[in-house]
Amino acid sequence: MGAAFFPILFFTALWGAVGIGMPIMTPSGPHQNLIRCILMLTAACCWLFWLCCYMAQMNPLIGPKIKLNALAMIAKSWDNPLLEG
Repeated sequence: MGAAFFPILFFTALWGAVGIGMPIMTPSGPHQNLIRCILMLTAACCWLFWLCCYMAQMNPLIGPKIKLNALAMIAKSWDNPLLEG
């Protein structure tokens, strides 16, 4: 199972609009360059954070743990005997 194309495209376009489109529309003033820098850094950091979280779900390092008695109850209700291994 790989990454879906639509979410990556959607969020890249969204944060690209914030990082590229919004700085173009900043009002002129003494702090225009600061506002542009803040918008570009915000977009880059938010996109990178989202991408890391999204990609971490592709191959999680820690899987769910189930207790042995819960596993035995599930196996009994599904008529599946537990194999000793």
